[in-house]
Amino acid sequence: MMTSDAREPLGTPRPSRLPEGFRIDGWEIGAVIGSGGWGTVYEARAVADGAPAAVKVLPTGALAPGQSAALGEIVEREVRFSSEADHPHLVRTRAVRTVDAPDLPALDGAVVLVMDRAEVSLKDVLDAAGTGRPIAGADRVLRGVAAGLAHMHGAGWVHGDLKPANVLLGADGQVWLADFGLAAELDGSHAHLPPLGTLDHLPPEWWSQRTGTRGSVVRPTADVWAFGVLAHQVLTGGLHPFPGADARARSLAAQAYARGTAPLRLDAGLGEGWRRLVADCLAPDHASRLPHTAEALAARVERLAGGTRRRRGRLVPAVAAGLVGLAVAAVTGTVVFGGDESEDDDGRGAPAVVTDARVAAPGEIPADSDVPEALRSVITKAAHRCTDEEITPALLAAMLKAESGFDEDAARPATDEYGIAMWTPSVFRAWAVDGDGDGDKDHMSPPDAIATMSGYVCWLDQRFKEAGMPKGALPALVAAGYRTSDRAVIEQGGVPEQVRPHVDEVLRHLAAYGG
Repeated sequence: MMTSDAREPLGTPRPSRLPEGFRIDGWEIGAVIGSGGWGTVYEARAVADGAPAAVKVLPTGALAPGQSAALGEIVEREVRFSSEADHPHLVRTRAVRTVDAPDLPALDGAVVLVMDRAEVSLKDVLDAAGTGRPIAGADRVLRGVAAGLAHMHGAGWVHGDLKPANVLLGADGQVWLADFGLAAELDGSHAHLPPLGTLDHLPPEWWSQRTGTRGSVVRPTADVWAFGVLAHQVLTGGLHPFPGADARARSLAAQAYARGTAPLRLDAGLGEGWRRLVADCLAPDHASRLPHTAEALAARVERLAGGTRRRRGRLVPAVAAGLVGLAVAAVTGTVVFGGDESEDDDGRGAPAVVTDARVAAPGEIPADSDVPEALRSVITKAAHRCTDEEITPALLAAMLKAESGFDEDAARPATDEYGIAMWTPSVFRAWAVDGDGDGDKDHMSPPDAIATMSGYVCWLDQRFKEAGMPKGALPALVAAGYRTSDRAVIEQGGVPEQVRPHVDEVLRHLAAYGG
């Protein structure tokens, strides 16, 4: 299986680390801030006046010849871009130095970039955020990222690896793009890069293009795609716009969308202007993203920023250029809106429509159901993390009732299944999601078990769609796949006979919940 970050191939040697107090031409090294496959970033301070900085150490020795050549290209590219970059939203390189440490052979001769010091990365903020709402300062972050990207493209460069980990946030509100090891200078309309990148932010066309002697083709539209993914994450507290339990599954979902076999579904809480911008960035191919330049996106972000408004709802399809109509249903004389408020591109919203709180929207859990009160918000939150419309709170509730009767201590030792979602522990570990934010992942914890169930059935739903299975049968197929496997359902062409009684039970509960 591929790793989630293709920039760090299996087997990449981990460099030795410099000791705290080590000095490099007037800069004293402190603790490690972070590290990746190619280098390590340290806290640092200027010996003369104590000014804080970050030092990125990129070793060039002690690597295999192929790795050394690839790293040499990355080092050269980052040094060259860093020396030319001059913009308030690009990390400033104060100095370029070389490590002189004969007693540390792996680091002797390493290239050192002395840079502005950030407090945290955007990834750190997203990891700590609650899903479903914008992070604090979302408009400021998106302004900075869009402006930095527009400057790069205007200067003839492509970033090549735009993602939350490469957006740094300073103590005084600064927003910086960082990590220019894959930045490439355009030669006409495109550039060439090594076949590297981060799966969650690669455009669909990356997977189908061939790698030539000069590397893979990269265009500014690849950064535009990555900005669309990043903007969706910033505006939803970390939710990726494509479903899947891991980066590989999400990249498969993005490819299915690009092929036209799955719609684009964005979080329904996005204001219409933001949704339209994100959908434009996530246009399915290079040609359809061409009109949406980084400069134009930066101008749109400026208009929208400050008007970030959200109303929680289900995840709905983005239609045509990302315009989404309100889903309207008449229920006992009450108009129920399943989407969000209508907004112009300036972020102004129409008045909300008051609904009857006693009436559940389609797919939601009815107030008078037998689903335990303590579990309803857990199930609803878990289901809403999936962008596939079939994965609803009602379906998860129906599956949980059929699996365990909502008993968190349920157990079938003979088949090695335990807890409210009847997880086999080894399978759970492969898909585990922390559902309650305590840092642990326990198959006997209802929030963890239910959140992980949602991620897994979301992946099953996507798999069955890609296999061309009938849409109307998806709830039954998902329930069958959870009991058996995706392969068993696809090879059978439907619900395997041995789990049909179980699936029928799920469907009865789903009907009782209004699903």
